[in-house]
Amino acid sequence: MTAQFLIDVDVPHALIRITMAGFFDAPAIARFVTARDAAHARLTCPANAHLTLVDIRAMDIQAQDSVAQFRAVLADPRHASRRLAFVVARSLARSQIRRAAAEREACYFETVEQAEAWLLGAASAAA
Repeated sequence: MTAQFLIDVDVPHALIRITMAGFFDAPAIARFVTARDAAHARLTCPANAHLTLVDIRAMDIQAQDSVAQFRAVLADPRHASRRLAFVVARSLARSQIRRAAAEREACYFETVEQAEAWLLGAASAAA
């Protein structure tokens, strides 16, 4: 399956919701980063104060080059979120995202509802 992604910006909650599916090659990752950057530009919170929820349950197993590119994307401090939650299936993709996000503090969930509750609950507690 070719790469697909959807990015939703919830400005009042400073929350970026990302859904990713398929196989990402270098051009697809570049398109994703461009769209992600545009989504971040819509936020009204200070830099790095936003929350990010990434649903990758429909993502295919990625090539090692793609995992390395995603690691670089996640390691970029200019776009790091205050909290990062991944919704993952129990598969090799789960171990791939753990490797890609190794330099980031992130939590992993089985449902979007669990991830969002953790993100927004933590945001409420910090406020």
